[in-house]
Amino acid sequence: MGNPNMEELLDKVRSAFKSSFDIDPQTITMNTVPSDVPAWDSMGHVTLASSLEKAFALSFDVDDLMAMENVKEICRVVQSKLGGLAPRN
Repeated sequence: MGNPNMEELLDKVRSAFKSSFDIDPQTITMNTVPSDVPAWDSMGHVTLASSLEKAFALSFDVDDLMAMENVKEICRVVQSKLGGLAPRN
């Protein structure tokens, strides 16, 4: 798949949110946190991770799941898994 730019990456992340939580993907931004999405609880996080794995053809380990605490971190983890360099803030 190569290394998507951040906008392409965010679009795929938004699609994963739509399939996981049935919400308008345009409501998801780089600043979205779990408290912004009512269904994004611990079980929702597992559902979201599964959707992300399918969308990006990746597999996450426990450390990845723990790090993915908001959309910015999800994008960072996915990008690093895809071989891109995403700086950690």
